Amino acid sequence: MNFYLTTLVKLLTGVPLLLQLVSLSVSLGALLAVALALMLRSSLSPLVWIGRAYVFVFRGTPLLVQLFCIYYGLAQFGAIRNSFLWPILRDPFWCTILALTLNTAAYGAEIVRGGLQAVPHGQIEAARAAGMSGVLLFRRIIFPIALRQALPVYGNELILMVKATSLASIVTLMEVTGIAYALASETYRHVEILACAGLIYLSINFLLTRGLALIEHRLSAHMRLPKLVTVDATHY
Repeated sequence: MNFYLTTLVKLLTGVPLLLQLVSLSVSLGALLAVALALMLRSSLSPLVWIGRAYVFVFRGTPLLVQLFCIYYGLAQFGAIRNSFLWPILRDPFWCTILALTLNTAAYGAEIVRGGLQAVPHGQIEAARAAGMSGVLLFRRIIFPIALRQALPVYGNELILMVKATSLASIVTLMEVTGIAYALASETYRHVEILACAGLIYLSINFLLTRGLALIEHRLSAHMRLPKLVTVDATHY
């Protein structure tokens, strides 16, 4: 029991880095996903084809390959090594953030696009009849409805991103999986240590799913049946 407790304490030191990777990549990826989704729905053919090509490439190739190409591949180009981006691209942390962001944006773009397509056309026409248009229409009508439609599916993407952070250990980042590998190489108790690491990921994803369920519940208040009010007949 002492071994498990000691292992968990050591593994928990990697949780802040894990959460940092997830929060930054998901936040940046969500912004890029919205931009890509708008490109996919654009009336301009070049923007549509650029968006489709991006989604096709990053959804069709493994995240591990993308991470290797960014961390190891970009260093081969002298123009990049001599550019102002090199202090960032030589850092494994920012390379991992970049890989995770680009990857999740491709999946998120399709999720957001599906949410936008699910917005009832009648509500858009009603908003236009009320005088809304452009940014106001998107901010007050289209985006809130699309968010509510896309949230359950996007929650799965968030869970996948939490698990994807384990790949950061391959580029020397000591998050939970990286620490687990180091401990396992020292003690040769791979099963116990990796089971503890899995428990940490499971706990984080459990809290994440509960939080998403709460947000979805609050956004869907209009879909819940109102509580029936019972009247005590003895008062009459």
